[in-house]
This record gives sequence, C-alpha cells and structure tokens, in this order.
Amino acid sequence: MQNLFLFNNSWYKPGSKIKRTIWYFFNLLFIKNRYCSGSRLKVFILRIFGAQIGKQVIIKPGVNIKYPWFLQIGNYSWIGEGVWIDNLGKVIIGANVCISQGALLLTGNHNYKKTSFDLMIGEITLENGVWIGAKAVVCPGVTCKTHAVLTVGSIATKDLESFSIYSGNPAVKVKERII
Repeated sequence: MQNLFLFNNSWYKPGSKIKRTIWYFFNLLFIKNRYCSGSRLKVFILRIFGAQIGKQVIIKPGVNIKYPWFLQIGNYSWIGEGVWIDNLGKVIIGANVCISQGALLLTGNHNYKKTSFDLMIGEITLENGVWIGAKAVVCPGVTCKTHAVLTVGSIATKDLESFSIYSGNPAVKVKERII
C-alpha cells in the first residue's frame, strides 16, 4: 500500500533555496508572463541563470521553465506559447527544434511500485530538427532522435527513431518523415 508520509526526496538538490526563489520570480515576471513577448530578453535572463542557449532562439509568451541551469537549447530553435519545460533534470534541445504550443517536457515522475512513491528523474534529449506537436508530452528518459516528429497530443514514453513520425498514447511510429 502506498504511504505518502514515507515520501522523501531530500537527496534531490536542484540548487540553493535562494537561487530557486530568485528564479521563481524572474520566471514569473519575464518567461511565464504572457504579456512579455521579447525573446531576446528571455534568452538573456535564462543565460544569466545558467541556461546554455544558441543564437536566434525564439521563446514565445507563457513558457514555464523549472530550472534554467538544467537547460540547453541549440541554434534557431523555437519554443511555442504555453510550453512547460519541467526540467528537474537535464533537458537538451538541439538546433532547429520546434516545440509547439502547450507541449510538456517532463523529466520527473514517481515510482508507483514503492510504498514511498520515490521521485525518479530522467534526462530528455531532442536532437536536431525534432518537432514536438502542440499539447504533446515527452516523458522522462526519452530521446527524440534527429528530425523525429511527435504529433499533436501524443505522448512519447520511449525513444523516437530518426526521421520518423509518432502518434498516439503511448506514441507509436506511423510513418517515415521525408524532408
């Protein structure tokens, strides 16, 4: 039987409490804020907080980033409105990646097999040319290989092959991506 009283993630140290608190307010004011539309300002702030971001990255309004110091984004990538990068662990986004509106990159989960409901973290990698569709979810530990597509509303629970299109829950390969 699950006992949430036993939950203990004291081993997880994503940064000092002061750093996380300061980030919380900067994220709220400049990144997550739907009225702050300037990508350059967002990129500047994210870099100050430790994100590694390439050139000409577009970050739309309403994006939520848990911890920028665990984030890497390559050149010319787009992060759409309302994207949530819940990066308790490292998220690596390659060059020319498009993450569409409302998508969720989820690096954390809980171990339902243990009564203590332990926190589990898995890195996410989106290689060059990947397209994550609107309202799609990428789960912990998933790598989307170069130029893979995850269609609208789909959920990637396992790695996606290169130049392939995936759809559904859980996402399955439906066809090759021809560019």
